[in-house]
Amino acid sequence: MQKEKHKSATHREFGLHYESLIADPRIDQARALLAEALEEQRSKIDAIRPPDPELIEPYQAKLARLASARGGAPYFPYISSGLGNGPFVQLGDGSVKLDFIVGIGVHGMGHSDPRMLLATVDAALEDTVMQGNLQHDESSLLMCEKLIGLARQQGAKLDHCLLSTSGAMANENSLKIAFHHRAPASRVICIDNCFAGRTIALAALTDRPAYRSGIPAALDVDYITMFHPRDPEGTTRSAMEGLHRLLDRYPGQHACLWLELVAGEGGYYPGTAEYFKGLCSLCRERGVLIIFDEVQTFSRLSRPFAFQHFGLDEYADIVTLGKITQVCATLYGTGLKPKGPILSQTFTASTASIRCGLAVLDHLLTKHCWGDDGWNMRRHHYFRKRLEAIAAKYPGRLSGPHGEGMMIALTPGDGSEETAKKVLTRLYDEGLMGFVAGSNPTRLRFLPPPGVTEESHIDLACDCIERVIRTL
Repeated sequence: MQKEKHKSATHREFGLHYESLIADPRIDQARALLAEALEEQRSKIDAIRPPDPELIEPYQAKLARLASARGGAPYFPYISSGLGNGPFVQLGDGSVKLDFIVGIGVHGMGHSDPRMLLATVDAALEDTVMQGNLQHDESSLLMCEKLIGLARQQGAKLDHCLLSTSGAMANENSLKIAFHHRAPASRVICIDNCFAGRTIALAALTDRPAYRSGIPAALDVDYITMFHPRDPEGTTRSAMEGLHRLLDRYPGQHACLWLELVAGEGGYYPGTAEYFKGLCSLCRERGVLIIFDEVQTFSRLSRPFAFQHFGLDEYADIVTLGKITQVCATLYGTGLKPKGPILSQTFTASTASIRCGLAVLDHLLTKHCWGDDGWNMRRHHYFRKRLEAIAAKYPGRLSGPHGEGMMIALTPGDGSEETAKKVLTRLYDEGLMGFVAGSNPTRLRFLPPPGVTEESHIDLACDCIERVIRTL
């Protein structure tokens, strides 16, 4: 008894030294000085600018070195200077671009956000850089609880959260859970034109033959028709008929229905609540699990999750997310908890990624990004109106816009891949960064950082688009 009392007293005497560290006034002073220095420089990056002539030659040399080191040139001639300001980024040649693709939706706060700086400083004070299966810190706990709380807001029965380093790993874990629970079922149902990721298993799901070139078949995958706004009744009927046919042809053999609720890489085709509910209801009747892939859609629509945006909470068996959260995750219910040790990773994420992700979520909540009249949907409608005006002004040169929330796409000219890439390159030269998506037609897509995009940034983007479109 005396020994127990002694241990307790000793613990109280020493306390948690980390708490003493972060409470040290020198740490607060360092944070303040760093934030002040950052603001002083980032505030100078406030408009699109051409390159500095004196920096062009050394910058081109760096690009050549990068191409050699990585085995091929980067998609854009892009090497950051290391500094930006919201949706603006300064490159190593001194030019400033309006970044409306942000690493394909990764940087929800844009560039050089002070909240990201401070979160990273706090992470640097911790004892290790990475967290993983054997070691977690409090930020892992907070991130898991935060994501579960957001996912359950409208009644989804998602109880557990597994963090991971990439969207591909989150999707791999979702398939593991589904196959484990539905064993020996081995087939997957996907929507045509979908994209799941770049691993061997996810390449099998992705409806792009070129992405599977030279890769052995890993899974048995069946496809049904994606919803299309040009033929809503026909595509919905075709999808339901195809699903019935597959479930009857392979009774009990499908582990899951894997869904992107807005086809991202496929061209920004959102489905509808009616379309998805029909598919999900039938799968639920047949015992087939439903996986919602939210790696690109999370935080960009009217609710934190796209399945909430479309009112599909009751069907959410497994949900994956990533990109904007800086750390990726797989959410699932207690009933799907694996009975074997199939979910484990040396690294779940870096401490900085997790802390930055928490800072992003806190900002999106305080900014009121979500809601029918939230920041995301208001910016969507504003962007859509501007693009519709350009399309009306230059008939035949632009169609659209397409997409949902802070996911916007347009089809330039004839919709060919050649035209889309030509326009994308010219937009880059004008100072606007986007990316391609889909095929037949190939579209240009934009993922503005939802945490910091203002109407003035959308105006600037549309001015760039109009200058390029009118010369097609």
